[in-house]
Amino acid sequence: MSSKSHSQAAARAVELRRKLEDASYRYHVLDEPNIPDAEYDRMLRELDELEATHPELATPDSPTQRVGSAPSAKFAEVVHAVPMLSLGNAFTDEEVQDFVNRIVKETGDAQPRFSVEPKLDGLAISLRYENGVFVRGATRGDGATGEDVTANLRTVKAIPLRLRGDAPEVLEVRGEVYMPLAAFEKYNAWAREHGEKTLANPRNGAAGSLRQLDPRITAQRPLSFYAYALGEVRGAALPPTHSQTLAWLRELGLPVSSESGTASGAEGLLAYYRRVGERRAGLPYDIDGVVYKLDRYDQQRAMGFVSRAPRWAIAHKYPAQEVATTVESIEVNVGRTGAVTPWVLMTPVHVGGVTVSRATLHNADQVARLDVRVGDTVIIRRAGDVIPEVVGVILDRRPKGAQPWTMPKTCPDCGSAVEREEGEVVARCTGGLYCPAQRVQALFHFASRRAMDIEGLGERLIQGLVDFDYVRTVADLYKLGVDDFVQMKQRADERDGVVPETVKAGKIATKWAENLIAGIAASRDSTLERVLFALGIRDVGESTAKTLARHFGALQPLMDADEETLKQVPDVGPVVAARIAHFFAQPHNREVIAALRENGVHWPEGAPQRATEGPLSGKTVVLTGGLASMSRDEAGAKLEALGAKVSGSVSKKTSLVVAGEAAGSKLAKAQELGIEIWDEAALLAFLEQNA
Repeated sequence: MSSKSHSQAAARAVELRRKLEDASYRYHVLDEPNIPDAEYDRMLRELDELEATHPELATPDSPTQRVGSAPSAKFAEVVHAVPMLSLGNAFTDEEVQDFVNRIVKETGDAQPRFSVEPKLDGLAISLRYENGVFVRGATRGDGATGEDVTANLRTVKAIPLRLRGDAPEVLEVRGEVYMPLAAFEKYNAWAREHGEKTLANPRNGAAGSLRQLDPRITAQRPLSFYAYALGEVRGAALPPTHSQTLAWLRELGLPVSSESGTASGAEGLLAYYRRVGERRAGLPYDIDGVVYKLDRYDQQRAMGFVSRAPRWAIAHKYPAQEVATTVESIEVNVGRTGAVTPWVLMTPVHVGGVTVSRATLHNADQVARLDVRVGDTVIIRRAGDVIPEVVGVILDRRPKGAQPWTMPKTCPDCGSAVEREEGEVVARCTGGLYCPAQRVQALFHFASRRAMDIEGLGERLIQGLVDFDYVRTVADLYKLGVDDFVQMKQRADERDGVVPETVKAGKIATKWAENLIAGIAASRDSTLERVLFALGIRDVGESTAKTLARHFGALQPLMDADEETLKQVPDVGPVVAARIAHFFAQPHNREVIAALRENGVHWPEGAPQRATEGPLSGKTVVLTGGLASMSRDEAGAKLEALGAKVSGSVSKKTSLVVAGEAAGSKLAKAQELGIEIWDEAALLAFLEQNA
């Protein structure tokens, strides 16, 4: 840094502060992190070094001088009686040795003892107990002031509401709320099944869950907790060491990591770091390093603090796992929704304990930012089980004549045009119902309960039908017979090494296949709104499909409508109008619709319908959660009969939300937007009044 001129250093410091503050705001306030932790740490270290070299550049509001970010205005503020400071970081063995050397020099202890523990990747919190009873919980916030999340913390089963044994008058416990990896995977599987938003990763799952306004949503999230420090304590004599304090907290009923222990000197710390690192992939939670704390409290007091961290503790971070390799080709993968994602085929390289030969490039913008070209030497990062990604290009190793990469204009799977809408990051194949890469998802959606409702046709059977080329479009489902399903299932079982379930007592069991064929046959008798939803037109959900069916009355007028005509449909804006028109303009989509009709799929058609007049005319209603007296579909039909438009998502245009049991994110969003909310009793009273 010393080689920089003062003006360059000043400009860089301003840029780093802006980026760090923005990242902090997105992480702590919006719960929408936009950069990895390793990049944040790198920028913070660079700023720290700049300010050390040029002290005149240091400012009181620099990220190097504070902890975390300001608390959200959505929660009451809690002033911490004892500040919740963050830790300094070490990334190398030498930095750990320097840390120990300072302690040896200032304490006179030639072999200082440390309390050691994993550094969990979650959300730091403070729990206040008065006479053994949990009375308040808060986030770290900016270190001095946090957010009151008591109601949410009460839902975390790992946090005791009453301590065991003789508890002090006041005990403030610091620790980490986190989401176990198995629970994270289970929750996301449930979310996908129920159409809820999945969590990005366990760390943000924990942070986002604790910062929900509705504790009922937090209660549905599988959170846990480990204690690791103390804040204010009154009415108790503390043990002389930190490790003994952790043992005491465990006796009081507070969970403490089983990986916690003690180690002596730099050699002991580094041995612990490597031991935990070797076991990191098998731990039941995410960690990004380990923490070393001087064990004796008298030595901690002697070492004291700097402005933003204790001098007697440090976090030893595991490095982002990066290696260099050569790009052999740049390919694209077409996902189930048509998203076209570029990736690199590269010279195989060992990183993160495995050999990899592919890495993602995410999207065309990322390729352009990095300027990745065939033949380039690139830096690959892999952390944990995350898919490897290209994070940089070593430009001085670029071969002569390397050409910039461009997104292909046609889909490699079906030859349809690849298009990217204005304002969107992702390019998509326009093949829709025709594209093989999108076939499994199209079939799964088509058969779903709210679409054509083909009972028993799950994703594994659909995958087999596609893999063995029994179906190429949704219309082919109506050509299948019992023998097709039985043969396909046997082939899939043989390929997957599964003991065939279709053979019982020496005979081929066909009842399941007969039931499937019956379910497919029954789905031939449908409605226009179900068929429109089943076609999987982008952004045409159940509500829009119903609106289109009523507005046009028949399919052909809708297929022939241009964008201007479609924009006249209530609640259909220019973007959705363009997508509908584009879908029906594709010859292969029209061919699939014609094939559906040829194979007996039919629905009533008639004249366009006007919106029902009634007490809810002009109002948009959202139903969420379970109702005891009727299904949500029945409730929706009753509300529509009274003039309402029933929607599947909450927005500023929503007039009313009916919240049943276990209502989730939709209820929280309605509360955040100040939308009127009814429970089931209010709904029933309204329906009875307007019967």
